[in-house]
Amino acid sequence: MAKITAAEVNRLRKTTGAGMMDCKKALVEADGNFETAIEVLRKKGQKVAAKRADRDSSEGAAIAKVNDDNSKGVIISLNCETDFVAKNETFVTLATELADLAINFDSKEAFLAADYKGMTVQEKLIEQTGVIGEKIEIGGYETLSAPFVGSYIHAGNKIAVLTGLSASVAGAEEVAKDVSMQAAAMNPVALNEDGVDQSVIDKEIEIAKDQLRQEGKPEAMLENIAKGKLKRFFKDNTLVNQDFIKDSKQSVAQYVKSIDSNLEVVGFKRVALG
Repeated sequence: MAKITAAEVNRLRKTTGAGMMDCKKALVEADGNFETAIEVLRKKGQKVAAKRADRDSSEGAAIAKVNDDNSKGVIISLNCETDFVAKNETFVTLATELADLAINFDSKEAFLAADYKGMTVQEKLIEQTGVIGEKIEIGGYETLSAPFVGSYIHAGNKIAVLTGLSASVAGAEEVAKDVSMQAAAMNPVALNEDGVDQSVIDKEIEIAKDQLRQEGKPEAMLENIAKGKLKRFFKDNTLVNQDFIKDSKQSVAQYVKSIDSNLEVVGFKRVALG
């Protein structure tokens, strides 16, 4: 039987992130073979993952990253089961490292198949499920490309937002952050009226008509009054039309144009946990 040294246990712990005792047990089972010990830990992760597959993983960390020239951003949420794990420094570090990797991929599928320190991202998630004892998975995965992309992560890593602007102008970084904060706080359904799904519009008009009927309004007036209420819905629920949270006297679109008259918000992505 191979003698397992503390240095070997520590090396395995640093490589996999598993606990000291789990690493020692894996090395003992692998008769001291380092690569086999890694496989032992992965198999343990697969067993735990299978047992916890139906568990709810609504906690976690949402992380936004933007590339060096601010032309592309990505948001991932690394999901887990409990807030206790979500706040763990090692867990947040892993989420941040995975977001750094994700900036290179346009789809969640390609990202999960990507190499992360000698294993795929998916294998790492299974391994961490075994290490932590909770279901660990990538929940949200959003990318955004624009002439300028900025980001904001809300305190506690519960909400992350990307905002795309039409140009990289002086002050673009602050504008993108302000608009991202707006989207984090106000949770708009779309960028503007054109982005609202027709089914949502139809539903809002029907709700408005029902309310008006209950108020005793004549049927002939319902359509016009409902359309007026729909305009209010767009103002409250589309990002560029919302009152700017830092100055309610202007809309988000007006705030953006106050920085540069040609500047526009061209897109946003928002991922929230909980």
